[in-house]
Amino acid sequence: MSVSTAATDQSVCSPLPVLGRDVTVPLVTGGEVTYAALDYAASAPALQRVWDDVAAYAPYYGSVHRGAGYLSQLSTDLFENSRVTVAQFLDCRPEDQVVFTRSTTDSLNLLAATLPAGCEVFVFETEHHASLLPWQDARVTYLNAPRTPAQAVETLERALADRDPHGPALVCVTGASNVTGELWPVRELAAAAHAHGARIVLDAAQLAPHHPVSVRELDVDWVAFSGHKLYAPFGSGVLAGRADWLQEAEPYLAGGGASKKVARRADGGVDVEWHTTAARHEAGSPNVIGVYAIASACKALTEAGFDTLVARERQLIATVRAGLAEVPEVRVLSLFGDEAPRVGVISFVVEGWNSSHFAAALSAEYGIGVRDGLFCAHPLVRTLLGSDPQQIGECGAPEAEPGEKSLNAIRVSFGAGTPDEHVERFVRAVKELVRDGAQWKYRTEDGRCVPDRG
Repeated sequence: MSVSTAATDQSVCSPLPVLGRDVTVPLVTGGEVTYAALDYAASAPALQRVWDDVAAYAPYYGSVHRGAGYLSQLSTDLFENSRVTVAQFLDCRPEDQVVFTRSTTDSLNLLAATLPAGCEVFVFETEHHASLLPWQDARVTYLNAPRTPAQAVETLERALADRDPHGPALVCVTGASNVTGELWPVRELAAAAHAHGARIVLDAAQLAPHHPVSVRELDVDWVAFSGHKLYAPFGSGVLAGRADWLQEAEPYLAGGGASKKVARRADGGVDVEWHTTAARHEAGSPNVIGVYAIASACKALTEAGFDTLVARERQLIATVRAGLAEVPEVRVLSLFGDEAPRVGVISFVVEGWNSSHFAAALSAEYGIGVRDGLFCAHPLVRTLLGSDPQQIGECGAPEAEPGEKSLNAIRVSFGAGTPDEHVERFVRAVKELVRDGAQWKYRTEDGRCVPDRG
């Protein structure tokens, strides 16, 4: 390889600049180290590009939609242009609506509020709680965890075949698991849903930051995702897709912005004409900065090129998986097996270690931030750990002392902003902790394992 070619490849494969990349944190063993943020599946660091765009706009912030002033008009244009950008990012159909929400959870609860009467919902037990729980007011069928993508499709087809073919139905499925990182067969599940007269919503919270999401190619009816996982700060999310159920339902929130006309009646009541556009479900003053941040992130990822981002992430995944495979005490959690395509989300347990203890040692002794617990996917993690999926668990650490077995796991996750050194340090730290043990003493405090500084 020539010098010039190597330089080009290095440039192409460089991580995208993110906030916090130079932050240092103290170690209990002394000194400081650059923080390795390996908890992208919870919240990804904001892209520097996104932060710069938001900072440039901030002095021009104004009210949206109803102000006559220049800054209000500018903010309105920015808000609505952001809607167009998101629609392009998702490759939406011309008739689709893009509704801005607070998060994926908010998006799916919004959709749940618009379900037609008598709607049946089908959801796998493997879902994040954001897509497992919003359907409580509907007739819900929870499907057992499949062990192959083909089994997922077969399981759904059998369940749909037993339903009333004349009533409305909705399938909710993740695009990439927030526990295992494995990609789900979304296009095939969508085809199965539509063949049986059902609709499908895609939880793309873990998919959109790592892979392109095309509403048209996947043939899904709706897609939901969060800005804070897409390298954007602030509390904003998206629900995009078919307009009919959204237009026919009562507004998700009643108030200004959702209403088109309001008038008093002679009997003292109020008549309201609601908007039929996305504004119907966007009552109140919108989070224009959060929305703009999402749009900026969509542009940044598109311009960086998903082919390049995916290729680099696969290298990081290979590094982590190869390193963990060298440690016999480590068991990586998986539904579909080692060869399944996945994003940069890997969960595991370590023999002889309480998962909270292990995560605490990674943080305190190596400056590495990971997640331990059940990852708001309790039934799935219980199934993968071989315990009762119906057993009630808690997010975070259980009341177990360091070294005691715990019914939770450790999750490492990464993405477009992760330097190679962070995953290399993680692999080295896992090997050292398993081989040598922790250098510090730890204790349980308020349900979490923390360094004992007493």
